[in-house]
Amino acid sequence: MRIILIRHGRPAIDVAPRTSHGGFHAYIDDYEAAGLDPESAPPEELQDLVKELSAVFTSGKARAHESAKALAPNAELIADPLFVEAPLASPRIPLLRMKVPKWAVVARILWHAGYHPEIEDYAKARVRASEAADILMARARADGSAALVAHGYFNLMIGRELRRRGFTKSGSHRARYWNAVIYERN
Repeated sequence: MRIILIRHGRPAIDVAPRTSHGGFHAYIDDYEAAGLDPESAPPEELQDLVKELSAVFTSGKARAHESAKALAPNAELIADPLFVEAPLASPRIPLLRMKVPKWAVVARILWHAGYHPEIEDYAKARVRASEAADILMARARADGSAALVAHGYFNLMIGRELRRRGFTKSGSHRARYWNAVIYERN
């Protein structure tokens, strides 16, 4: 069985503006609504990796769905909100201005530490990652391979679950657009 976890392409939004905590809060919503940057094409080697697949899973978020369509234009796209990114909340840290990627790191650390006002907590996201692994494994059992075009951190969480289930990993989860990690098990 082979499962390929792919991070979406670059979204059609500035990815590193400097902002306050309030600006980061608004940015989270804007990022979630952003589609794929038209200039962000999938690498050829990634297209070759999925070209034989008849179906590709996606979260249904615009940037993930459009990325899956660009990557595998002839495949059936199976959108499921189960695959959405693990959420972030904007921590209220007044007077501090940082670039969005730094805010995201701070927010992710605080999320792991229990800061999750009105959003899914880490324990619930882990359960969701386990359910996502079940779906991908079922497809890989039936077809030999499965692919998911979704979001960086949630892909990492699914990958951890696959490793717990005996899969070996090729590649690393990185914060790069179009990053792919392959999990295999006999």
